[in-house]
Amino acid sequence: MTLDIKEISSQLEKLKQDFQDDISGNKGSNLAEKIRIKYLGRKGQLTSLFALLGKVPAADRPVLGKQLNVLKQLFQQEIDKLAELESEQPQCIDFFDRSLPGVTKETGTFHPLYQVLEEIKGIFVSLGFTIESGPELETDYYNFEALNIPKDHPSRDLQDTFYIDDDLVLRTHTSPVQIRTMEKLKPPIRMIAPGKCYRKDAIDATHFPLFHQVEGLCVDRGITFADLKGVVEAFAHRLFGKNIKIRFRPSFFPFTEPSAEYDFSCVKCAGKGCNICKGSGWLEISGAGMVDPAVFRYVNYDPEEFTGYAFGMGVERIAMLKYQVADIRDFYENDLRFLKQF
Repeated sequence: MTLDIKEISSQLEKLKQDFQDDISGNKGSNLAEKIRIKYLGRKGQLTSLFALLGKVPAADRPVLGKQLNVLKQLFQQEIDKLAELESEQPQCIDFFDRSLPGVTKETGTFHPLYQVLEEIKGIFVSLGFTIESGPELETDYYNFEALNIPKDHPSRDLQDTFYIDDDLVLRTHTSPVQIRTMEKLKPPIRMIAPGKCYRKDAIDATHFPLFHQVEGLCVDRGITFADLKGVVEAFAHRLFGKNIKIRFRPSFFPFTEPSAEYDFSCVKCAGKGCNICKGSGWLEISGAGMVDPAVFRYVNYDPEEFTGYAFGMGVERIAMLKYQVADIRDFYENDLRFLKQF
């Protein structure tokens, strides 16, 4: 029986298309070897077509033989490429033990000091205060003199300062930002200055050479001490709740007159007395007062026209009260057992 070469050529075209589909569409391991066996093995689909050479007219055999060999070379090249790609892929392990516990990815949290600082800033912004900043490396003028603390002023003895040279210091408070803000702006001013401060304090449960402070300033016509008390009270209620009580005690600061220190009722015992407040029922927060007219003269404000108040607070102190942390050093030791609680 003699076969028509055109019919066999049509089978070769279909076989070529089937091969391309298998190469591009099949997935799984050891694919190159499976395709080789399917098309070029002893009983492969292309191999079986070579047996048809004897069934076509003698004149057509060279043409069909050439077509078969070209297709075989093409198949072999594609299979070799696929085998090379498979050898470069990492070997996968199909076995998976579903009884093994899953791997938990822990997510980080904000540092407790950052959380408290952001809460403080948010409260004052809602009360109409802006946020100002200044350099941590300050001149003697802004850190002391413009705040009514001249070089021979005895209040400098109260602060152990890190001096870089005779004129540069690591700021001991963020009050210099108040001076810089008043120099560039005219009243009315309502601002806070959060930031890092530095003092040569001996490290213990309540002192650290690096700490964070928030200073506040309000300057306008007709500002009184009652405005200061109202702002401090509003802040305390927002931070610790409506049941918190506030008291002011007379004090002295060179940049405010009159000056006061303010306390909050103990957040743990509600004023009854405990180990946190040492039985007094009160917790000291920081200082405040009306801006001294001498400070206004440094920034060319007329003290006969403008008045203002200033206040400050330590962020670490607020955080210790809010979270009832007994030792300030816990905030800086990076102990994950401590930090994971916030």
